[in-house]
Amino acid sequence: MRKRVLVVLTVLMVLLIALTLGLYFTSKKSNDSDRQEQLIEFNEIGKLIEEGNTESATGKLEKLSDEVRGQTGKTERDARILIVGGVAAVCLLIAGIFIFITILRPLRKISKYTTEIARGNTDIPLTYDRGSEVGEFSWAFDSMRRELNKARASEREAIENNKTVIATLSHDIKTPITSIRAYTEGLEANLDSTPEKRAQYLQVIQKKCDEVSKVTDDLLLHSLSDMHRLKVEMKEIEISAFAGEAVKDLDPDGKEISWQKPDFTAQVSADPDRLLQCIENLITNARKYAGGQVEVNLERAGDTVAICIRDHGKGIPDEDMPFIFDKFYRGHNHGSQPGSGLGLYIVKYLMTQMDGDIELRNTGDGLLAKLILKVS
Repeated sequence: MRKRVLVVLTVLMVLLIALTLGLYFTSKKSNDSDRQEQLIEFNEIGKLIEEGNTESATGKLEKLSDEVRGQTGKTERDARILIVGGVAAVCLLIAGIFIFITILRPLRKISKYTTEIARGNTDIPLTYDRGSEVGEFSWAFDSMRRELNKARASEREAIENNKTVIATLSHDIKTPITSIRAYTEGLEANLDSTPEKRAQYLQVIQKKCDEVSKVTDDLLLHSLSDMHRLKVEMKEIEISAFAGEAVKDLDPDGKEISWQKPDFTAQVSADPDRLLQCIENLITNARKYAGGQVEVNLERAGDTVAICIRDHGKGIPDEDMPFIFDKFYRGHNHGSQPGSGLGLYIVKYLMTQMDGDIELRNTGDGLLAKLILKVS
Protein backbone atom coordinates (compact mmCIF):
# COMPACT_ATOMS: atom_id res chain seq x y z
CA MET A 1 0.00 0.00 0.00
CA ARG A 2 2.83 2.38 0.83
CA LYS A 3 4.37 1.93 -2.63
CA ARG A 4 1.03 2.54 -4.36
CA VAL A 5 0.46 5.78 -2.42
CA LEU A 6 3.99 7.00 -3.19
CA VAL A 7 3.53 6.23 -6.89
CA VAL A 8 0.20 8.09 -6.98
CA LEU A 9 1.67 11.14 -5.22
CA THR A 10 4.69 11.16 -7.56
CA VAL A 11 2.50 10.95 -10.65
CA LEU A 12 0.27 13.77 -9.37
CA MET A 13 3.28 15.97 -8.67
CA VAL A 14 4.78 15.32 -12.12
CA LEU A 15 1.47 16.12 -13.80
CA LEU A 16 1.11 19.32 -11.74
CA ILE A 17 4.64 20.48 -12.65
CA ALA A 18 4.11 19.58 -16.32
CA LEU A 19 0.81 21.47 -16.41
CA THR A 20 2.35 24.54 -14.75
CA LEU A 21 5.32 24.60 -17.11
CA GLY A 22 3.06 24.00 -20.09
CA LEU A 23 0.87 26.97 -19.22
CA TYR A 24 3.94 29.12 -18.54
CA PHE A 25 5.74 28.37 -21.81
CA THR A 26 2.55 28.70 -23.85
CA SER A 27 1.92 32.12 -22.36
CA LYS A 28 5.59 33.09 -22.81
CA LYS A 29 5.52 32.07 -26.46
CA SER A 30 2.43 34.22 -26.96
CA ASN A 31 4.19 37.16 -25.26
CA ASP A 32 7.25 36.77 -27.50
CA SER A 33 5.02 36.84 -30.59
CA ASP A 34 3.29 39.98 -29.31
CA ARG A 35 6.66 41.67 -28.72
CA GLN A 36 7.72 41.01 -32.31
CA GLU A 37 4.52 42.58 -33.58
CA GLN A 38 5.07 45.56 -31.26
CA LEU A 39 8.57 46.10 -32.67
CA ILE A 40 7.14 46.12 -36.17
CA GLU A 41 4.58 48.70 -35.12
CA PHE A 42 7.31 50.85 -33.52
CA ASN A 43 9.17 50.88 -36.86
CA GLU A 44 5.97 51.86 -38.65
CA ILE A 45 5.36 54.71 -36.16
CA GLY A 46 8.95 55.94 -36.74
CA LYS A 47 8.41 56.00 -40.50
CA LEU A 48 5.12 57.89 -40.13
CA ILE A 49 6.85 60.53 -37.98
CA GLU A 50 9.62 60.89 -40.57
CA GLU A 51 6.98 61.37 -43.29
CA GLY A 52 5.30 64.03 -41.14
CA ASN A 53 2.08 62.05 -40.66
CA THR A 54 1.92 62.75 -36.93
CA GLU A 55 -1.81 62.18 -36.62
CA SER A 56 -1.58 58.52 -37.76
CA ALA A 57 1.57 58.05 -35.71
CA THR A 58 -0.20 59.35 -32.59
CA GLY A 59 -3.13 56.93 -33.09
CA LYS A 60 -0.84 53.96 -33.56
CA LEU A 61 1.23 55.02 -30.57
CA GLU A 62 -1.84 55.08 -28.31
CA LYS A 63 -2.85 51.65 -29.59
CA LEU A 64 0.66 50.34 -29.00
CA SER A 65 0.66 51.74 -25.47
CA ASP A 66 -2.51 49.78 -24.68
CA GLU A 67 -0.90 46.61 -26.04
CA VAL A 68 2.22 47.15 -23.91
CA ARG A 69 0.12 47.58 -20.80
CA GLY A 70 -1.70 44.30 -21.68
CA GLN A 71 1.66 42.61 -22.21
CA THR A 72 2.71 43.69 -18.72
CA GLY A 73 -0.44 42.02 -17.32
CA LYS A 74 0.42 38.81 -19.18
CA THR A 75 3.90 38.82 -17.69
CA GLU A 76 2.42 39.17 -14.21
CA ARG A 77 0.04 36.30 -14.99
CA ASP A 78 2.97 34.09 -16.03
CA ALA A 79 4.63 34.83 -12.72
CA ARG A 80 1.44 33.95 -10.88
CA ILE A 81 1.22 30.65 -12.77
CA LEU A 82 4.72 29.71 -11.60
CA ILE A 83 3.98 30.78 -8.04
CA VAL A 84 0.65 28.90 -7.87
CA GLY A 85 2.17 25.79 -9.46
CA GLY A 86 5.10 25.88 -7.06
CA VAL A 87 2.86 26.33 -4.03
CA ALA A 88 0.60 23.47 -5.21
CA ALA A 89 3.63 21.18 -5.65
CA VAL A 90 4.88 22.05 -2.16
CA CYS A 91 1.40 21.41 -0.67
CA LEU A 92 1.23 18.08 -2.47
CA LEU A 93 4.65 17.16 -1.10
CA ILE A 94 3.61 18.17 2.43
CA ALA A 95 0.38 16.14 2.07
CA GLY A 96 2.42 13.12 0.97
CA ILE A 97 4.74 13.44 3.95
CA PHE A 98 1.74 13.81 6.27
CA ILE A 99 0.03 10.72 4.83
CA PHE A 100 3.25 8.73 5.20
CA ILE A 101 3.82 9.77 8.82
CA THR A 102 0.23 9.60 10.10
CA ILE A 103 -1.20 6.71 8.07
CA LEU A 104 1.29 4.61 6.11
CA ARG A 105 3.93 4.21 8.81
CA PRO A 106 1.38 3.27 11.55
CA LEU A 107 -0.34 0.83 9.17
CA ARG A 108 3.00 -0.80 8.40
CA LYS A 109 3.57 -1.13 12.14
CA ILE A 110 0.12 -2.69 12.56
CA SER A 111 0.84 -5.09 9.70
CA LYS A 112 3.99 -6.36 11.45
CA TYR A 113 2.05 -6.55 14.71
CA THR A 114 -0.76 -8.65 13.22
CA THR A 115 1.82 -10.98 11.69
CA GLU A 116 3.23 -11.61 15.16
CA ILE A 117 -0.29 -12.16 16.54
CA ALA A 118 -0.97 -14.68 13.77
CA ARG A 119 2.19 -16.55 14.79
CA GLY A 120 0.80 -16.82 18.32
CA ASN A 121 3.01 -14.17 19.90
CA THR A 122 0.36 -12.26 21.85
CA ASP A 123 2.67 -10.84 24.51
CA ILE A 124 3.92 -7.93 22.36
CA PRO A 125 2.14 -4.66 23.28
CA LEU A 126 1.27 -2.16 20.55
CA THR A 127 2.07 1.52 21.19
CA TYR A 128 -0.43 3.92 19.65
CA ASP A 129 -1.79 7.46 19.78
CA ARG A 130 -5.51 7.49 20.60
CA GLY A 131 -5.80 10.99 19.10
CA SER A 132 -5.74 9.80 15.46
CA GLU A 133 -8.00 7.54 13.44
CA VAL A 134 -5.21 5.01 13.01
CA GLY A 135 -4.63 5.26 16.76
CA GLU A 136 -8.22 4.14 17.39
CA PHE A 137 -7.65 1.27 14.98
CA SER A 138 -4.44 0.31 16.78
CA TRP A 139 -6.20 0.50 20.14
CA ALA A 140 -8.83 -1.95 18.86
CA PHE A 141 -6.10 -4.40 17.81
CA ASP A 142 -4.31 -4.11 21.13
CA SER A 143 -7.61 -4.64 22.98
CA MET A 144 -8.17 -7.76 20.89
CA ARG A 145 -4.70 -9.00 21.90
CA ARG A 146 -5.45 -8.48 25.60
CA GLU A 147 -8.81 -10.22 25.32
CA LEU A 148 -7.15 -13.08 23.45
CA ASN A 149 -4.63 -13.47 26.24
CA LYS A 150 -7.46 -13.51 28.79
CA ALA A 151 -9.34 -16.12 26.76
CA ARG A 152 -6.25 -18.32 26.54
CA ALA A 153 -5.65 -18.01 30.26
CA SER A 154 -9.29 -18.91 30.94
CA GLU A 155 -9.04 -21.88 28.59
CA ARG A 156 -5.91 -23.16 30.34
CA GLU A 157 -7.63 -22.76 33.68
CA ALA A 158 -10.73 -24.57 32.40
CA ILE A 159 -8.59 -27.45 31.12
CA GLU A 160 -6.87 -27.77 34.49
CA ASN A 161 -10.20 -27.63 36.30
CA ASN A 162 -11.57 -30.24 33.91
CA LYS A 163 -8.67 -32.56 34.69
CA THR A 164 -9.19 -32.03 38.41
CA VAL A 165 -12.93 -32.77 38.22
CA ILE A 166 -12.40 -35.91 36.14
CA ALA A 167 -9.69 -37.13 38.50
CA THR A 168 -11.97 -36.49 41.49
CA LEU A 169 -14.96 -38.24 39.92
CA SER A 170 -12.80 -41.15 38.82
CA HIS A 171 -11.60 -41.55 42.39
CA ASP A 172 -15.18 -41.32 43.67
CA ILE A 173 -16.20 -44.10 41.27
CA LYS A 174 -13.26 -46.30 42.15
CA THR A 175 -14.02 -46.31 45.87
CA PRO A 176 -17.55 -47.85 45.76
CA ILE A 177 -16.52 -50.24 42.98
CA THR A 178 -13.78 -51.57 45.24
CA SER A 179 -16.38 -52.17 47.95
CA ILE A 180 -18.74 -53.89 45.49
CA ARG A 181 -15.96 -56.18 44.38
CA ALA A 182 -15.05 -57.06 47.97
CA TYR A 183 -18.65 -57.94 48.92
CA THR A 184 -19.27 -59.95 45.73
CA GLU A 185 -16.07 -61.92 46.43
CA GLY A 186 -17.43 -62.49 49.92
CA LEU A 187 -20.68 -63.84 48.45
CA GLU A 188 -18.73 -66.02 46.07
CA ALA A 189 -16.67 -67.42 48.99
CA ASN A 190 -19.90 -68.15 50.93
CA LEU A 191 -18.97 -65.75 53.73
CA ASP A 192 -22.66 -64.88 54.08
CA SER A 193 -23.25 -67.68 56.55
CA THR A 194 -26.65 -66.43 57.64
CA PRO A 195 -29.63 -64.92 55.77
CA GLU A 196 -29.17 -61.71 57.77
CA LYS A 197 -25.53 -61.42 56.71
CA ARG A 198 -26.42 -62.17 53.09
CA ALA A 199 -29.08 -59.45 53.18
CA GLN A 200 -26.53 -57.09 54.68
CA TYR A 201 -24.07 -57.85 51.89
CA LEU A 202 -26.72 -57.29 49.22
CA GLN A 203 -27.84 -54.06 50.87
CA VAL A 204 -24.27 -52.72 50.88
CA ILE A 205 -23.82 -53.70 47.23
CA GLN A 206 -27.06 -51.93 46.25
CA LYS A 207 -26.00 -48.84 48.20
CA LYS A 208 -22.62 -48.76 46.49
CA CYS A 209 -24.30 -49.19 43.09
CA ASP A 210 -26.44 -46.15 43.84
CA GLU A 211 -23.27 -44.21 44.70
CA VAL A 212 -21.69 -45.22 41.39
CA SER A 213 -24.84 -44.18 39.55
CA LYS A 214 -24.80 -40.78 41.23
CA VAL A 215 -21.14 -40.17 40.39
CA THR A 216 -21.63 -41.25 36.78
CA ASP A 217 -24.53 -38.79 36.53
CA ASP A 218 -22.19 -36.05 37.73
CA LEU A 219 -19.60 -37.17 35.20
CA LEU A 220 -22.21 -37.08 32.44
CA LEU A 221 -23.27 -33.56 33.36
CA HIS A 222 -19.65 -32.47 33.38
CA SER A 223 -18.97 -33.95 29.94
CA LEU A 224 -21.96 -32.26 28.25
CA SER A 225 -19.87 -29.16 27.53
CA ASP A 226 -17.58 -31.31 25.35
CA MET A 227 -20.31 -33.13 23.41
CA HIS A 228 -19.36 -31.27 20.25
CA ARG A 229 -16.02 -33.11 20.39
CA LEU A 230 -17.72 -36.50 20.48
CA LYS A 231 -16.39 -38.68 17.68
CA VAL A 232 -18.84 -40.60 15.52
CA GLU A 233 -17.18 -43.29 13.39
CA MET A 234 -19.56 -44.36 10.64
CA LYS A 235 -19.55 -47.99 9.52
CA GLU A 236 -21.76 -50.19 7.36
CA ILE A 237 -24.18 -52.20 9.56
CA GLU A 238 -26.76 -54.85 8.72
CA ILE A 239 -29.47 -53.35 10.86
CA SER A 240 -31.61 -56.47 11.42
CA ALA A 241 -28.79 -58.56 12.90
CA PHE A 242 -27.50 -55.55 14.86
CA ALA A 243 -30.85 -54.79 16.49
CA GLY A 244 -31.38 -58.48 17.32
CA GLU A 245 -28.01 -58.70 19.07
CA ALA A 246 -28.71 -55.49 20.99
CA VAL A 247 -32.03 -56.87 22.28
CA LYS A 248 -30.43 -60.19 23.21
CA ASP A 249 -27.68 -58.45 25.21
CA LEU A 250 -30.27 -56.42 27.13
CA ASP A 251 -32.62 -59.34 27.79
CA PRO A 252 -30.93 -62.73 27.31
CA ASP A 253 -34.03 -64.66 28.48
CA GLY A 254 -36.44 -62.74 26.25
CA LYS A 255 -38.87 -62.18 29.13
CA GLU A 256 -38.94 -58.37 29.17
CA ILE A 257 -38.25 -57.47 25.53
CA SER A 258 -40.18 -58.90 22.60
CA TRP A 259 -38.06 -58.92 19.41
CA GLN A 260 -39.82 -59.40 16.10
CA LYS A 261 -37.26 -60.25 13.43
CA PRO A 262 -38.12 -58.60 10.10
CA ASP A 263 -38.40 -60.42 6.78
CA PHE A 264 -35.89 -58.07 5.14
CA THR A 265 -32.28 -57.00 5.56
CA ALA A 266 -30.91 -53.48 5.16
CA GLN A 267 -27.48 -51.92 5.26
CA VAL A 268 -27.19 -48.59 7.06
CA SER A 269 -24.27 -46.27 7.77
CA ALA A 270 -23.95 -45.57 11.51
CA ASP A 271 -21.63 -45.73 14.49
CA PRO A 272 -22.31 -49.15 16.12
CA ASP A 273 -21.42 -48.00 19.64
CA ARG A 274 -23.49 -44.80 19.44
CA LEU A 275 -26.46 -46.57 17.88
CA LEU A 276 -26.36 -49.23 20.58
CA GLN A 277 -26.24 -46.44 23.16
CA CYS A 278 -29.41 -44.93 21.65
CA ILE A 279 -31.24 -48.30 21.64
CA GLU A 280 -30.27 -49.07 25.23
CA ASN A 281 -31.34 -45.59 26.34
CA LEU A 282 -34.84 -45.92 24.86
CA ILE A 283 -35.38 -49.47 26.14
CA THR A 284 -34.16 -48.46 29.62
CA ASN A 285 -36.59 -45.53 29.60
CA ALA A 286 -39.44 -47.84 28.57
CA ARG A 287 -38.63 -50.25 31.39
CA LYS A 288 -38.27 -47.43 33.93
CA TYR A 289 -41.38 -45.38 33.18
CA ALA A 290 -43.79 -47.87 31.57
CA GLY A 291 -42.91 -51.27 33.01
CA GLY A 292 -44.21 -54.43 31.42
CA GLN A 293 -42.92 -55.88 28.19
CA VAL A 294 -41.16 -53.76 25.58
CA GLU A 295 -41.66 -54.55 21.89
CA VAL A 296 -38.88 -53.99 19.34
CA ASN A 297 -39.17 -54.38 15.57
CA LEU A 298 -37.96 -52.83 12.30
CA GLU A 299 -39.92 -50.86 9.71
CA ARG A 300 -38.79 -49.99 6.19
CA ALA A 301 -40.13 -46.95 4.33
CA GLY A 302 -38.50 -45.95 1.05
CA ASP A 303 -34.81 -45.27 1.58
CA THR A 304 -35.08 -45.28 5.39
CA VAL A 305 -35.35 -47.96 8.04
CA ALA A 306 -36.59 -47.40 11.59
CA ILE A 307 -35.87 -49.28 14.82
CA CYS A 308 -39.24 -49.17 16.58
CA ILE A 309 -39.40 -49.47 20.38
CA ARG A 310 -42.89 -49.60 21.86
CA ASP A 311 -44.08 -49.77 25.47
CA HIS A 312 -47.54 -50.00 27.00
CA GLY A 313 -47.33 -47.30 29.63
CA LYS A 314 -49.03 -43.93 29.95
CA GLY A 315 -46.93 -42.28 27.23
CA ILE A 316 -45.71 -38.68 27.33
CA PRO A 317 -48.17 -35.88 28.14
CA ASP A 318 -48.97 -33.75 25.09
CA GLU A 319 -47.77 -30.56 26.82
CA ASP A 320 -44.32 -32.14 27.27
CA MET A 321 -43.85 -33.27 23.66
CA PRO A 322 -42.44 -29.96 22.27
CA PHE A 323 -39.72 -29.91 24.93
CA ILE A 324 -38.93 -33.60 25.37
CA PHE A 325 -35.57 -33.38 23.54
CA ASP A 326 -34.40 -30.28 25.46
CA LYS A 327 -31.43 -30.54 27.76
CA PHE A 328 -32.36 -31.25 31.42
CA TYR A 329 -36.09 -31.34 30.63
CA ARG A 330 -38.13 -33.99 32.45
CA GLY A 331 -41.77 -34.71 31.68
CA HIS A 332 -44.58 -34.54 34.19
CA ASN A 333 -44.96 -38.32 34.10
CA HIS A 334 -41.59 -39.17 35.67
CA GLY A 335 -43.12 -39.49 39.12
CA SER A 336 -40.49 -40.38 41.69
CA GLN A 337 -38.18 -42.03 39.16
CA PRO A 338 -34.62 -40.62 39.33
CA GLY A 339 -33.13 -39.03 36.24
CA SER A 340 -31.29 -36.00 34.86
CA GLY A 341 -33.39 -35.18 31.80
CA LEU A 342 -30.49 -35.90 29.45
CA GLY A 343 -31.29 -39.30 27.94
CA LEU A 344 -33.48 -38.17 25.03
CA TYR A 345 -31.31 -35.08 24.50
CA ILE A 346 -28.26 -37.31 24.00
CA VAL A 347 -30.16 -39.73 21.74
CA LYS A 348 -31.34 -36.82 19.56
CA TYR A 349 -27.81 -35.45 19.35
CA LEU A 350 -26.25 -38.81 18.44
CA MET A 351 -28.88 -39.60 15.80
CA THR A 352 -28.34 -36.20 14.21
CA GLN A 353 -24.59 -36.82 14.10
CA MET A 354 -25.27 -40.10 12.27
CA ASP A 355 -27.47 -38.28 9.73
CA GLY A 356 -30.55 -39.89 11.25
CA ASP A 357 -33.46 -38.84 13.42
CA ILE A 358 -35.69 -39.89 16.31
CA GLU A 359 -39.46 -39.68 16.52
CA LEU A 360 -41.69 -40.12 19.57
CA ARG A 361 -45.44 -40.68 19.32
CA ASN A 362 -48.17 -41.62 21.79
CA THR A 363 -50.18 -44.57 20.49
CA GLY A 364 -53.05 -44.51 22.98
CA ASP A 365 -51.76 -47.54 24.89
CA GLY A 366 -48.16 -46.49 25.28
CA LEU A 367 -45.27 -44.71 23.57
CA LEU A 368 -43.68 -45.53 20.22
CA ALA A 369 -40.08 -44.43 19.65
CA LYS A 370 -38.44 -44.68 16.23
CA LEU A 371 -34.71 -44.44 15.49
CA ILE A 372 -34.65 -43.57 11.78
CA LEU A 373 -31.59 -44.19 9.59
CA LYS A 374 -30.94 -43.92 5.88
CA VAL A 375 -30.42 -47.14 3.93
CA SER A 376 -27.02 -47.28 2.23
